[in-house]
Amino acid sequence: MTVDLDHARDTREGPPLARLNAQLARMRDTQAFWADLPATPLDSLADLARLPVLRKSDLVELQAKDAPFGGLTGGPVSGLRRLFVSPGPIFDPEGRGPDWWGSAAALSAAGVQGGDVILNTFSYHLTPAAFIFEAGAEALGCPVIPAGPGNTADQLVAIRQYRPRVYVGVPDFLKIILDKADEGGVDRTCLQVGMVTGAALPDSLRAELSSRGVAVSQCYGTADLGIVAYEDGGPGMVLNDGAIVEIVRPGTGDPVPDGEVGEIVVTRLDADYPLLRFATGDMSAIIPGATGARRIKGWMGRADQAAKVKGMFVRPEQIAAIGRAVPGCERLRLEISRSGEQDRMHLLAEHPDSSAAAALAEKLAEITRLKGSVEVVAPGSLPNDGRVIADLR
Repeated sequence: MTVDLDHARDTREGPPLARLNAQLARMRDTQAFWADLPATPLDSLADLARLPVLRKSDLVELQAKDAPFGGLTGGPVSGLRRLFVSPGPIFDPEGRGPDWWGSAAALSAAGVQGGDVILNTFSYHLTPAAFIFEAGAEALGCPVIPAGPGNTADQLVAIRQYRPRVYVGVPDFLKIILDKADEGGVDRTCLQVGMVTGAALPDSLRAELSSRGVAVSQCYGTADLGIVAYEDGGPGMVLNDGAIVEIVRPGTGDPVPDGEVGEIVVTRLDADYPLLRFATGDMSAIIPGATGARRIKGWMGRADQAAKVKGMFVRPEQIAAIGRAVPGCERLRLEISRSGEQDRMHLLAEHPDSSAAAALAEKLAEITRLKGSVEVVAPGSLPNDGRVIADLR
């Protein structure tokens, strides 16, 4: 079966900038939350950086004040397909329409073909992961076994009876299923393709699964955004249609250069649940110089780096404010350690002038209300890992 994915996602057609401007106009005119968006169209995607960032923590507060979705949906609840409850709690909608979550492209790139039987081991209870891939499977014409997680005995019964070619779920559980099948003498050679997400996929585990006959690909997505990027045989992950991705310095909305690690911020082009500059809390980097579509390196850790020092929280936003207050700063990294049974802070700052240490120390104390030592280091010398606060205790 051949599926025209662009046609299937009829709310995502056209050049990204034109689609973005159309969405911004619709959001401004129909949703009170977005009423202050600029009335003039953006000249480029880079102009997104002028707009504020929406954080996942903001959703909790907004939804508590204005149930169920904080006024962020593009229409009434009656027009939605499913209503989810994710940890937080955060309440996520699913709109109507084929492949609403954008998973068909990821499945297809992994080698899934129309008619393939899919063993879907994500939970079908309150959270959307299972339905994200179910929608893509339906778009591709693939029957799904709604297995859910756990209960390997029943998983093996389903494998023996339905002979699924595709596994969908977290990578560790795929290994468990293969181990249990081999222990029980169950023929599981039908499983040849794995689409995994939701947990790390070390190279060693990928190699083991491949040696046992399952070619595994991974994708990156969230319950709020659907599938943002996926592996397609090229470097890293290719960005999905309908997702405009920025990488920003943690604690800010400021984009970093391609290649530098920072927080993933996504603008979702969708009429049902339009999210503007949504900060995921995950870190990655744009792969510089990649031909064709933009690519990210994949999931590279969490951007939520707040730490408690002497009973007070220190946050990435504060470190960013220190950098803005002292001209010439590049990367900053706050290291927290213990010495003499006390918490200690040591700020490493990339700056061309070593005399900036005094101003940095003053701003560190002023903004965090805590004293710490400062060391000025050469520009480009700090690790490109997105860490703004390193808790070494």
